[in-house]
Amino acid sequence: MSIAEQVLTIAIAAAATMLTRFLPFLVFDGKKGTPALVTSLGKVLPAALFALLVVYSLKDVSFFSGTYGVPELIAIAAVVATYLWKRSMLVSVASGTILYMLLVQMVFV
Repeated sequence: MSIAEQVLTIAIAAAATMLTRFLPFLVFDGKKGTPALVTSLGKVLPAALFALLVVYSLKDVSFFSGTYGVPELIAIAAVVATYLWKRSMLVSVASGTILYMLLVQMVFV
């Protein structure tokens, strides 16, 4: 990639990032309330994205061979338990990921 192409790529990425950051402020002014559609999406999307993450994580797991999905199920149970305990998505996903990596690399070798 030439220098001009690199500069153009960075400029396009920066412009796209700025557009996604500034567009809500341009579309929704502070005088009117937030539209009902945006409010309902704000309530539904976090759970939908979390469910999508679970489905994506389990798409290649073979429950009939190898470790039979045991490390994945243990990690999912840990994520659920940690979330119910701490009510923090970041803490629960991080702890589940760390537990899964430890299980796969040290226990289910």
